[in-house]
Amino acid sequence: MKVWQHFKTITNHKILVMKGCFRVGLYKQGLLHDLSKYTPTEFLVGCKYFQGNLSPNNIERKEKGYSSSWLHHKGRNKHHMEYWIDYGAGENKAMTGMKMPIRYVVEMFIDRMSASKIYKKEDYTDSSPLEYYENGKEYHILHRDTRILLERLLHMLAEQGEDVTFRYIKKIVLKKKDYGKRS
Repeated sequence: MKVWQHFKTITNHKILVMKGCFRVGLYKQGLLHDLSKYTPTEFLVGCKYFQGNLSPNNIERKEKGYSSSWLHHKGRNKHHMEYWIDYGAGENKAMTGMKMPIRYVVEMFIDRMSASKIYKKEDYTDSSPLEYYENGKEYHILHRDTRILLERLLHMLAEQGEDVTFRYIKKIVLKKKDYGKRS
């Protein structure tokens, strides 16, 4: 078990997300981000399946057919799109993505950027989070408006860089009460 390596990885990730959240004014979310990773349900799996360049949940999933750590994690952390999957209302009764509050979409963006930095290390570029997202995009169950905002932020990061994207988030995105195509 790679206890120290896993602890350093999740703590470095948490610090990166915290710094990003602080940059845009999401102080509480920055402090509370991913605390469930330190619970035995998630931490012990992370230590057992630690690789250093990808999520231990992927290795657990390959071995067991599911990830107990991920099921625990996504059910407790509102910045994950999977937290917001529910049965549709009205005519659409199928499982669907619910519209995420803006602050959680922003935290999800910062989380993806930070995870890319942790796993890619010196190979990270501002395009890395977008490339990772695009690789699995067809499997994501996201509300249309949530998808539009997340993709806008990922493209902005890839094309204009971190400073421009964080300034846009702080001055425009987080000032809105709602979002959609025109945010």
